[in-house]
Amino acid sequence: MTRRIRTVLALLGAAGIAALLLAAFTRVPVPGGPGHLYRDLVLGPALAHATPNLVSSINFDLRALDTLGEETIVTAAVVGTLCLLAPSAAERRRIGSDHRPVLPAVKLAGYLLLPLTTLLGLDVVLHGHLTPGGGFQGGVVLATGWHLLYLAGDYPALSRLRPIGWCEYAEAAGTGFYVVTGLLGLGLAGSFLANFLPAGTFGSLLSTGTVPLLSLCVGAEVAAGLLVMLAQFLEQGLIRERRPS
Repeated sequence: MTRRIRTVLALLGAAGIAALLLAAFTRVPVPGGPGHLYRDLVLGPALAHATPNLVSSINFDLRALDTLGEETIVTAAVVGTLCLLAPSAAERRRIGSDHRPVLPAVKLAGYLLLPLTTLLGLDVVLHGHLTPGGGFQGGVVLATGWHLLYLAGDYPALSRLRPIGWCEYAEAAGTGFYVVTGLLGLGLAGSFLANFLPAGTFGSLLSTGTVPLLSLCVGAEVAAGLLVMLAQFLEQGLIRERRPS
């Protein structure tokens, strides 16, 4: 394919995208007007499945298939990072460990905030269908909590405590169970990722059908994936060095 043909195809694609965006922007409801199209489209299904958090209703019910794609992107990013940062023949492990001067107050804060951040992350994941939060947000909070040990200047403690071996299985299990839940919806309700479980009582923990289950899958996948990915970055930056030529 010549450069001229590639340029023509690129311009045609750009023109098509511009036309779609123009059509979408011209049909957007007027801010502050009497009509709220997207609210009206979301509110009914959310109430039907007793989901107080409309964002979670969108992510794990109305567009659960899109969320599966986003979850897969996280998995692909982790796998790509592991491949790119794998030890090469020109690298070796550095002798010694990471020692950085850290104020005692910062170190104490890191140790104290680790359990609090872990509990907060679990709360955000488990209650994401009832209050603001969900699997993506809670998973990031969980992964951040572990790395407070590194910010506190104790990388060896982080290396010992972070469950990297379990994280590799948890990341795969999170994505796998999400797909299994979708297949159960296909078999029991006639469509992939259909909300087939009982909605329960509005506002209770065991409610909203499959929404908290899918949120939990995403939370496990995101937390485990970020732990594995950050472990590779820290390993590359702190532990490895190039062999002398």
